[in-house]
Formats: sequence, structure tokens, C-alpha cells
Amino acid sequence: MRLLLVEDERRMAELLHQGLEEEGYRVTVAMDGHSGLGMGRSSEFDLILLDVMLPGIDGFEVARRLRRHGIRTPVLMLTARDAAPDIVRGLDLGADDYLTKPFSFEVLLARIRALLRRGPAPQPARLQAGDLHLDPATHEVFLGGRKLSLTRTEFILLEFLMRRAGQVAPRDTLIEAVWGHARDIESNTLDAFIRRLRTKVEDVSGRRWIHTVRGVGYTLREDAAE
Repeated sequence: MRLLLVEDERRMAELLHQGLEEEGYRVTVAMDGHSGLGMGRSSEFDLILLDVMLPGIDGFEVARRLRRHGIRTPVLMLTARDAAPDIVRGLDLGADDYLTKPFSFEVLLARIRALLRRGPAPQPARLQAGDLHLDPATHEVFLGGRKLSLTRTEFILLEFLMRRAGQVAPRDTLIEAVWGHARDIESNTLDAFIRRLRTKVEDVSGRRWIHTVRGVGYTLREDAAE
């Protein structure tokens, strides 16, 4: 099972990351609200552990935006704010459960198991840009009716860009969304994967889909065949 942990307290994040991986979970860590939102929207996780007090945007806003964009991944909020209005707000915005700090690790594990037992979330809607189709549920990509063969990393990159079609995705945001905040990934690694993805997509269609915005990042839009 793959978990996304959004927690800005580094020591807490390290302890939870280590403990959860020792329990057999695959854990990706985001250290702020924007990174957590980007990763939660671009990758497939079985559960999101979401702190409320985060830099950038808080956990309430992360949960609201995830649900607004159709992300149905179960969310367990972790916070020291235990007032009833805060709990109600979190649940109303789309959280599935709420655990107040400090908590025992055993209780956290029990809450995780309970949420995972509810079964898979409803399958996310297919993404489309022109005749480029991506299905997050089956990890299939079709262009003009022809199925493309993408690696896992290429699929995540394309999904991230398709969810923001017409918008510019900054380089740092892309790196965090695909490899996680804690991973030491060079910028040229992103460029290499973008080149490979471009080749696979554009060889089929003869059109340009992924465009470089110099000094900023990348954007996905359909251009006519050259």
C-alpha cells in the first residue's frame, strides 16, 4: 500500500516515514501544502496522511482542492487542533478521519487499517486533451485510439501535465510531484524524462504536446502537426 505523508515537522515526518515503512507501507513525504497537493493530485496513493498546520496552504485547503478536482483518495488528518469546529471543518471539506496529536503509533496504524478496509475509492475520471486520453485507474494512455507504452514515471509526468493542461507546471513542482520532496533529483533528470515522454507522444501524432517555458517549466497543449 502506498501512503502520502504531508507533514512539515521534519522530525515527525522522519519518525512516521520510518515507522510506516517498517510496517510494510510505501511512503512518500511532502513537507508543505503545495507539494502535498501536487503529489496528491498527480500520483496514485491508497491513503493520504495530512497535517493541518502546513506552510504554503494549510491541510484544510489541501483537502478542499483535492476533492474539488475529483481526487477520492482517503484522507486522514493529523493535527494538534482538537476543537470541535476544526474537526467538523476537516470532515466537511472531505477528510475521512481525524487524529489529534499527540497520538500513539498503534492508534495511527489502526486508523490506517480501518480506512484501507473501506475498499478502493471510486475510480477517477479519465483525462482528455484533444485525442490524448489518460485513464488514472488503469494506467493506460491512448492517442488517436492507439495505446502508448509508458513507464511509471512517464505516466505520472503526463498525468500531472494533463491535469493542468494549458497551465505552466514549474520545474520544482514537477520534481516534487514525481519523485517526492525528500528525493535528491537533479534538474537534468526531469529534462531527460520529458524528452523521452515527448518522443513517445509526438512520434505517434506528429504534433507537439509538451512545451518548454524557458526559465519556468513545462506545459501541455496540442499544436498542429508540423
